[in-house]
Amino acid sequence: MIQEGREPRTLGERMVFNNYHAMQFVREIIDRDLTPDLVFTLQRIVTEGTLDDPSAAGRFRTEEEEIVLEDETGTILHIPPKASELKDRLKKMCEFANGGGTKVFMPPAIRAIVLHFWLAYDHPFVDGNGRTARALFYWAMARQGFWLCEYLSISRILKKARAAYSRAYLYTETDENDLTYFILYQAKVLLHAIRELQEYLKRKAAEVREAEELVSQAYALRQELNPRQLALLNHALKNPGARYTIESHQRSHGVSYQTARTDLLSLGEADILARRKTGRAFVFSAPADLRARLGQPTRRSAR
Repeated sequence: MIQEGREPRTLGERMVFNNYHAMQFVREIIDRDLTPDLVFTLQRIVTEGTLDDPSAAGRFRTEEEEIVLEDETGTILHIPPKASELKDRLKKMCEFANGGGTKVFMPPAIRAIVLHFWLAYDHPFVDGNGRTARALFYWAMARQGFWLCEYLSISRILKKARAAYSRAYLYTETDENDLTYFILYQAKVLLHAIRELQEYLKRKAAEVREAEELVSQAYALRQELNPRQLALLNHALKNPGARYTIESHQRSHGVSYQTARTDLLSLGEADILARRKTGRAFVFSAPADLRARLGQPTRRSAR
């Protein structure tokens, strides 16, 4: 969906789409101090097109919208602060996020975890509190130089262990707001996410090496292929008939239009990808005999 640049068609796609744009926004504001307006903007981004009441985006919940958090059995786990307290609490949260509010040094990762907890604990919005809290965690980590955290998927891990996530909040609240429980839990989540990222990178590196080996017989072609082209070929080998456009390749690799165009045209001219025109745009596809073509590529003149 994101590669093709099309609009979301389901609620699940909408959530992915919103989270993608939230991370883009986080990149834009990592050098700015956090303000209530920026928090409201994040909440609007993560909830766009998902709210029963669209007017609930970018504003505090009201006294008529007081929320009580319960488990599956109806047991009350948490009663967030009253709506009348939210403006002052959000202001203080932003001060903390920007480095204030503590008399002793607080490690950046701990501050980011506390920020995550703070927004989720206050539950200032009708919906999107958890997603906004996680976006703020990424912002806090990136702001302190931990840019790799952008590639860690903590949401998937939290979803798998939703009960443990809820208990970490419950233990904190029932033990006079001792954040140790939540900090330790989130630290474990971070370590788990780091291990998953390491495994993913190993897998992808192996796949790129496999693609390199497949074209190793063609000396001239081997000299020309770059990591973006190798990644595309690896995907094409696993997905015969897959379609690629200059725009989708550009989005996948974060490069300029001209760079993406050069990548795909050279693969088409080498007779590795099939190429055709749809209207004024080129569309490239993975042919069924791609492995054979990679073994004996031939050069074609541009047409």
